[in-house]
Amino acid sequence: MAKEEVTVKPYNSGGWRAHYILIICFLLYVINYADRQIFAAVLQLMKNDLNLTDAECGLLQTIFLVGISLFAFPAGHLIDRWSRKKSIAAMAVIWSASTYVTGLAKSFTGVLLPRAIVGIGEAGFTAGGTALIGAAYPNAYRGRVFGIFNTAIIVGIALGTILGGAIATKYGWRAPFLYFAIPGVILGILALFIKDYTTTASPTASNGKSDFLGSIVALYNIPSLKWFFLGYGILNFTSTSFLVWTPAYAMRTMNWSAAQASLVVGIATLVCILGPPIGGFIGDYWQKKNPRGRVLLACVAAVIGTILLLLLTFLKFTIPGIAIFTLWGTINIMILPILAAVSQDVVPASHKGLSFGLAAAAAYLLGGAWGPVVTGKLSDAFGGGADGLTYALAITCIGGFIGAFFMYLASRHYAEDTEKVKGEQVVMGA
Repeated sequence: MAKEEVTVKPYNSGGWRAHYILIICFLLYVINYADRQIFAAVLQLMKNDLNLTDAECGLLQTIFLVGISLFAFPAGHLIDRWSRKKSIAAMAVIWSASTYVTGLAKSFTGVLLPRAIVGIGEAGFTAGGTALIGAAYPNAYRGRVFGIFNTAIIVGIALGTILGGAIATKYGWRAPFLYFAIPGVILGILALFIKDYTTTASPTASNGKSDFLGSIVALYNIPSLKWFFLGYGILNFTSTSFLVWTPAYAMRTMNWSAAQASLVVGIATLVCILGPPIGGFIGDYWQKKNPRGRVLLACVAAVIGTILLLLLTFLKFTIPGIAIFTLWGTINIMILPILAAVSQDVVPASHKGLSFGLAAAAAYLLGGAWGPVVTGKLSDAFGGGADGLTYALAITCIGGFIGAFFMYLASRHYAEDTEKVKGEQVVMGA
């Protein structure tokens, strides 16, 4: 049977439609990470108020990250088969409502359950946003665009840390969760006006129906994707441990208040804002010179960043220590636009959302989700306090070196895997 001829418009349109996508997704990413970092900013105050152990505090963040991990697969699949913009809108409302409920908690369980739902809500956003942005801009500029997109992480972390600590000091640890829930709902509504691209059939589909497990297997069989996601997940064990525990670590080692620690950590984090665009730019430049360039940059950044974290455990938050923390943040965040680019560069159009869903699941399920609770348990085992937490954080640095090794393995297959999907394009949808 002859196929009906249709006229399609390439989705790589640039212009105001692409920029609107980038702006809305950027702002949602800011709120996404601000909501996450509020928890770190109020952790010590919440621990004291609810009489929690370090292990229980770590478990609360681990549950949140497990929520992201477990839902990232189905969320990514839903995004590929249904609608990017509708998925983003729904996820923003879900995580924002759950953030608000967290602010009403009066017990460990009262924090635990909504935090898990926040993780489920945030799982779908990044996959949808990455797929839309990756499709809206040409491959040659993809690293730079993702660099801009990922500066939202720095802004969100800094915003959540600084404002979260200040609001919590004045109004109590619950108040930041209540305030930060509002903008997520507003931006979720605005996401409905994004121009989506046409959903295409999966190569693993049968009779037009998508084969979810088959899609996952297909992605697993892409060597560069498999090794890079594994390496990033193990690296995330280290970086997430430091991100979650840093404000409390500063309070314990320097005898600072929550507001002081949050202000210093937040400003130091904000200085890292150039990390994503620098990583995207260098990644694009190195890629032109070497077909493995992007992934090799991530490997180098992982090694240098981990060495800096080890130095931080010796220097604490003295002036040199703050400089080391800032440099680590800048280098570590350079890897994110590379992660986003790799997740889109080596997969067919039908799997772009699921690919980043796999990246999110790997980032936490293979490492990041377990870092906070393992750090808490180690801290308790070493006697807690400043010394216990210092020893615990130093031990987590092992993950950074292991993660870098697996990223190196990914670099050996990246050029070949990119060539296999070269020439594919997505088309304009509703």
